[in-house]
Amino acid sequence: MPEEAGATKAENEQEYLEELSKKPFLSRLGGYVKLSGPGWLQSAITLGGGSLAGALYLGVLGGASLLFVQLFAMIIGVIMLSAIGYVALSTKQRPFQAINEHINPVLGWGWAIATLMANMVWCLPQFSLGTAAIRQNLLPGLFGAGAGMPDWADKLIVVALILAAAVVVIWTYDKGSKGVKLFEGLLKVMVGIIVVSFFLVVVRLAFSEKGLEWGGMFSGFLPNVGRLGRPADALQALLQKVDPGMREFWSGMIVDTQRDVAITAAATAVGINMTFLLPYSMLARGWGKAHRGLARVDLGMGLLIPYVLATTCVVMAASSQFHGKPGVDLETGTAIEGSKLPGRYTGLLLRRVKHEMGDEAYNRLSEAERNERANSLGDADKMMAAVLVKRDTIDLAGSLEPLTGRAVGNYIFGIGVLGMALSTIIILMLISGFVVCEMIGIPPKGKARRYGSLVAAVGLLGPFIWGGKTAAWLAIPTSVFNFTLLPIAYIAFVLLLNQKRILGDEMPAGGSRIRWNVLTITCTLIATVLALWAMWIKIGWYTIVAVGVFLVLVVVGHFLRKPKSARA
Repeated sequence: MPEEAGATKAENEQEYLEELSKKPFLSRLGGYVKLSGPGWLQSAITLGGGSLAGALYLGVLGGASLLFVQLFAMIIGVIMLSAIGYVALSTKQRPFQAINEHINPVLGWGWAIATLMANMVWCLPQFSLGTAAIRQNLLPGLFGAGAGMPDWADKLIVVALILAAAVVVIWTYDKGSKGVKLFEGLLKVMVGIIVVSFFLVVVRLAFSEKGLEWGGMFSGFLPNVGRLGRPADALQALLQKVDPGMREFWSGMIVDTQRDVAITAAATAVGINMTFLLPYSMLARGWGKAHRGLARVDLGMGLLIPYVLATTCVVMAASSQFHGKPGVDLETGTAIEGSKLPGRYTGLLLRRVKHEMGDEAYNRLSEAERNERANSLGDADKMMAAVLVKRDTIDLAGSLEPLTGRAVGNYIFGIGVLGMALSTIIILMLISGFVVCEMIGIPPKGKARRYGSLVAAVGLLGPFIWGGKTAAWLAIPTSVFNFTLLPIAYIAFVLLLNQKRILGDEMPAGGSRIRWNVLTITCTLIATVLALWAMWIKIGWYTIVAVGVFLVLVVVGHFLRKPKSARA
């Protein structure tokens, strides 16, 4: 059992923590850093393709004004993960069993199935992003357009290398406490590489002749939900030049995209699979009640700080290079070498033509006639299309190169992107192994956990099924889907936090219980409302059907549940 591993070590840590609690704050902080681990695993999963895509497109669309989105989402996530950690460390019981026995098996199984689905779906953009980083940024001559191989062949080689690297790291997790320590050490290094890579890019931009808009960055951290419902000032100025009859088309496109990007930011800050990982990684270390304070600090140091630093750097870089600026030359329609922006630019112009003509009239035109109409549009429409065209990692790296040089603009940025993708793939596969073992009712270790982790490897299809489309953008729709599953976990753990049968004397009481409930219930309500909103936008009235079916199953599960007494 993971929770039994390292029991002696945990006892020694308990004594160390008791001694540490008597020392000054900075001394305690240094001691906590030495013992940290699960929080860094959370960083390794959250700093992935979704976070990169969310930050990239937040910067493109809103500049620095939308920096608050990811910060606010992560604060909510840390609050909920702290509650999850409190429950797991207080009971030392595997959460899947606890939810099934003491709350509702539908919530328990819903949590496990949703986590496995999220892992499989979320792995798609990670493999796609990692493949793109190698082929476009790091080794374009060996695996990219200059390799001379068929597109599918070099993609297959790169995907196989990424998968092999992930499997090697995951296999170390079963080497006892030393394996867990090695595993966490490797992930810490990856997270460090990610943060340092993007930080170096921003530092170089800050000292460039153009500099960065620091005032806008600090104001962007101030929450303002109204910014999500309207185009940013730089885009508003461009909209005023568009024909009044077409402003609604472009404005609607901006707002709709901002909505999806904001949901992505919320979904990737803390996803449902992270709620599964945290308690199991803590139990695998042998942590218990004495580690609850350490767990909260660990989340702050290992998750909150690296996440905010990395995503802020990406937003600032994207804002500096792309916000309110055309991605292609309006006269020639060309972009940087290797970029697919010209094709996406033309696609936006064709959407503009279709909107004006209507589907029926547009469908009667030949391809040549459609392109002719698109090319005949005015400069204002062309500027909007050029500004809103979806960028990819190669576009951001290429735009940085004149300012930062090739080493920073392409290689360091590419290493950061690859680190994001690989670390997330590793953790998604690790979680899948835990989930598979729980679902079939065996201890999450050994061959079962290792082979169960390969379920998430279905993500290797990402670079192939997504074709030539924007690799980073694939994270947007997958994140929107995964976000709709998050309330299942939040609701389950809010109920566990108030369950006397399982927490016993460790259940929060008095002012502590009020604080926990106010914070967790507020966060759960926010996540639920946003998830329902996302579902309504995507599937409309089917949202009511889906929610209704789920609630019926929850009621049935309540009556079928056979509670057992909580373990001491």
